[in-house]
Amino acid sequence: MQLSGKVAIVTGASRGIGKAIAIELARAGAAVTIAARTVKPGQSPSPGTIYATVDEIQKLGGKAIAVKCDVTQETDIEEMVKQANQQLGPIDILVNNAGITTTESFLKLPIEKWDLVIGVNLRGTFLCTKAVLPQMVSRKSGHIINMSSILAHRIQYSIPYGVTKAAIERFTLGLAKEMRKFNVAVNALRPDFTVTEAVTTYMPDIDTSGWQRPEMWGKYTILIATNDAQSLTGRILDEAALKEIFGAV
Repeated sequence: MQLSGKVAIVTGASRGIGKAIAIELARAGAAVTIAARTVKPGQSPSPGTIYATVDEIQKLGGKAIAVKCDVTQETDIEEMVKQANQQLGPIDILVNNAGITTTESFLKLPIEKWDLVIGVNLRGTFLCTKAVLPQMVSRKSGHIINMSSILAHRIQYSIPYGVTKAAIERFTLGLAKEMRKFNVAVNALRPDFTVTEAVTTYMPDIDTSGWQRPEMWGKYTILIATNDAQSLTGRILDEAALKEIFGAV
């Protein structure tokens, strides 16, 4: 229970890596706000809702609340932070995981799709961080963990998705430099291809035998969040870097 007494927010936590991170945070004793847009089964082609994630955590004996949140909307984010503070307490850990992609080539990409990917992945990370950071600064304590991707530097698949992930890495490095004096750590996780509900839904025939698992990212998140904020900040952490620092999980 390394995180007993701590409060976390995880966006995009109805499924995938976000859900795995939220569950591992709860296993480690943190009280977790599960934030995402999916509240009812069938609302998304992929399985999972914020309430289902909360149910899993509660069955494990953990504490969690569900808050519907569209990270492109400031009012939703304000309400998410308000509910987390009122029901759980001051926020110690923010995991900016909410993200989407698109499959169109650039020539066929509608402007609206570009704006949506940028809005969810990059603007959402900015807005959530902006909403939570002041209380971390005032308490001189906190961990912000942003979700990047191998596609931040591998030129493959969706251009707007890769753009947002590269920008998130730059955002992480710049913010970490500013926040060091406030003892707030800012790091980014850089997953390679990972098995999630979206993969099994949209690519059911693909061979995922060598892919990473969401649970691994959850376990490493615990290790990052329990690390000293001064000794581990401003890092872009892929699996190799995490193994070098913490060993295998």
